[in-house]
Amino acid sequence: MGSDLEVSALAINVVIPPALRWTDTRRGEAFTLTTLNVRLLPDGHLAVKAYGRPVGGGRGAYVSFPVPETPEVTSLVADAASRAGVLWAAHRGLG
Repeated sequence: MGSDLEVSALAINVVIPPALRWTDTRRGEAFTLTTLNVRLLPDGHLAVKAYGRPVGGGRGAYVSFPVPETPEVTSLVADAASRAGVLWAAHRGLG
């Protein structure tokens, strides 16, 4: 094993701090976006989508939203990816 081992997906979920959350609309329903799903692509770049809950309450559908390219959100994504790398590198194996 080692570098020839194929890893098909690396993804993390990141809670969006309240001050950075935003609202978006899908099919006439407003959602407050509270979570980012960040994926590491095979070329080393990051891809990100946002998820949240309907403003009016309830569970709603699991619908992804684009993420605004603001300096604050871009920094959150980069910091989260770096933190995840540290956590993965320090894993202690199966419990």
